[in-house]
Amino acid sequence: MPATTTKKSSKSTAEVDVQLPKNFEQAYAELESIVAQMESGQMQLEASLTAYTRGNFLLQFCQKSLADVEQQVQILNDKNQLVTFKPEHD
Repeated sequence: MPATTTKKSSKSTAEVDVQLPKNFEQAYAELESIVAQMESGQMQLEASLTAYTRGNFLLQFCQKSLADVEQQVQILNDKNQLVTFKPEHD
């Protein structure tokens, strides 16, 4: 009887697609797409884990983007003028 081999995915479950979105809108649209796919219940377990991990990364990106904009608004309110905000952690 010949030995059978299993083909492994080229991407392990530990790998994450860390490609940064261009902007908040792109990240949010991708996040919505991931949520819709996961809610459909049609994804296999490994694909769901990968999608969850990417979704979590996108969620953090969106939250950081919103926090940066909120900081800009705070600066605007404090000084009554718009000042360019430069995040400390970039």
